[in-house]
Amino acid sequence: MISTQNLTKEFSSRVLFENVSLQLNPGSRYGLVGANGSGKSTFMKVLSGDEPASSGSFTINKRARMGVLRQDRFLDDAEIILDLAMRGDFEVWKALTTQHELAQGQGEASPARLMELEDIIAANDGYTLEARSSRVLEGLGIPVASHRQPLGTLSGGFKLRVLLAQVLVGGADVLLLDEPTNHLDILTIRWLERFLAAYEGCAVIISHDQRFLNNVTSHMLDVDYETITLYTGNYDAFVKQKDLIRAQKEAGIQRAEEEIARKKAFVDRFGAQATKASQAQSRLRQIEKIQVEELVASSRRAPFLKFETTRPSGREVLELAGISKAYGEKQVLSNVTLTVRRGERVGVIGANGLGKSTMLKLAVERLQADTGYVRWGHEAHVGYFPQDHHELLDDPNTTPYEMLYSLCPAETISFVRGQLGRVLFSGEDVQKRIGLLSGGEAARLIFARLSVQKPNVLVLDEPTNHLDMETIEALIKALKDYPGTLIFVSHDRWFVSELATRIIELTPNGIADFNGTYAEYLARCGDDHLDADAVALKAKKAKQEAAQQSGDAGAGLSWEEQKKKRNRQAQLPKLRDKTMAAIEAAEARKKEIHDIFFAPDFYTKTSFSDIEKLQAEQKRIDGQIEALMAEWEQIESELGASGGG
Repeated sequence: MISTQNLTKEFSSRVLFENVSLQLNPGSRYGLVGANGSGKSTFMKVLSGDEPASSGSFTINKRARMGVLRQDRFLDDAEIILDLAMRGDFEVWKALTTQHELAQGQGEASPARLMELEDIIAANDGYTLEARSSRVLEGLGIPVASHRQPLGTLSGGFKLRVLLAQVLVGGADVLLLDEPTNHLDILTIRWLERFLAAYEGCAVIISHDQRFLNNVTSHMLDVDYETITLYTGNYDAFVKQKDLIRAQKEAGIQRAEEEIARKKAFVDRFGAQATKASQAQSRLRQIEKIQVEELVASSRRAPFLKFETTRPSGREVLELAGISKAYGEKQVLSNVTLTVRRGERVGVIGANGLGKSTMLKLAVERLQADTGYVRWGHEAHVGYFPQDHHELLDDPNTTPYEMLYSLCPAETISFVRGQLGRVLFSGEDVQKRIGLLSGGEAARLIFARLSVQKPNVLVLDEPTNHLDMETIEALIKALKDYPGTLIFVSHDRWFVSELATRIIELTPNGIADFNGTYAEYLARCGDDHLDADAVALKAKKAKQEAAQQSGDAGAGLSWEEQKKKRNRQAQLPKLRDKTMAAIEAAEARKKEIHDIFFAPDFYTKTSFSDIEKLQAEQKRIDGQIEALMAEWEQIESELGASGGG
């Protein structure tokens, strides 16, 4: 599917990867990992055609369709959500749109043009595009009621889900996904895992989510040592293989160096003795033949993060009193009241859309509450890490050096460069325009900003997004050592478990406030919101309980209502058979119309009005089949709840 031959990419004198020869096959899912700045996204851009390779080449099957999720792409807020998702299958969407325009009298509807459009639609199952797009949007957590709303009605994180939906809808043969789990909650990640597990094409996926990679990938591509190495297996298997190979190489080098040292010692000791001269010369020739492999340094580097405070805050750090916030008709937060005290490490968790980021923005006064008030305590100095880095790095033309120096103009150049060096900005990187920084680089720059500001309260909104494994580990260590107060939102179970001493979970019924670690919270309530398996199991159990309650509802009904219910249950098998017959009849008629469209000379012998009638009937049948399928599923659900079959 994708073949690379000696592919090389350099920037100035820096080699990202060279002489990469790989064969990526359909049916395989490749996790693309490496340190931030190592060349993961660049490799993806080369494959997608967004950037040229420095040398070498790659080939992709000419007939293969490609879907690319780019982190830096934006959509028009005025566009309808469903329409944007349907555009993922652009050729079919364009054919459907043109067909509709011609039916409305916009343009010349020649028989040849109509036949061409119908060929495109029929060959790509085009009349199901709307239903397929709707299913993907719903799977990604965007409810059906929102599908015909403008994109601008969604928050930033949900807009990115529409981008992802657009890529997944396209039916691409090759998927290139750059951090697809960013801004997804646990259930949505689980849906994406199932989608990719069933995907039959070739997928290349950049992600820093170890669990996601373990659940999805069949192979790993490691960008390190100035090359890209293919490993078989998921992320855990890759780590073991890589460590083993590195250890074997280091052991081989050590053995070779020890052998050289022994032979040199012999030469030094006996080289001057006539009786040993020939043996010494033999040792020298042996030394020349010993090859010591030169190991390239790993590109994986961990930043040195350290957060300090200038002075402690008062005992009462933050008070939220009766906070409510709505976006239009959508009520996000309602009457939230809580107090945060000095030294607490508050982990804010909950499904997306319940107001976690909104609560933090209200707390740091980047949003105004509809009701209630926010009050910071005595000597509380707040440092904020936003989910959208542009909130702080709002001047794309400034440089990391200029941005950091503006926060500490009394400090020396070496101090500023030293702070940037700690977060892996060195050499020309410090003069790079902020607008060109990757997500991980931007995050590290904000950490440097917080280090210089020395706040005694840190408010972090999804700080692990875009970070590589090494930086996440460094961040956890720095936050454990931080003497101030910590308030953070995260979906990362490990991150929350390592840091939180108090859990606030936002639920549809309000907030659950627990004073203790995440492990203690789980032991108390038994509801692991951050574990995908537990959340999926809970959702399944709730669905089963709802069906059971529906089946048991007869206990509180009147005699007449119970009689109607019994009659309904008795009729269910017949209704099921009748519905299935209707589905089969509709599908048979749909096939008839399909065959009519493909009959020889159909478009030259058939009037436009007759063609339009058949197209309208075909569309009506699609809707009819969808409604009948929903009815059949409901009947099957009722039969299952009543124990019938």
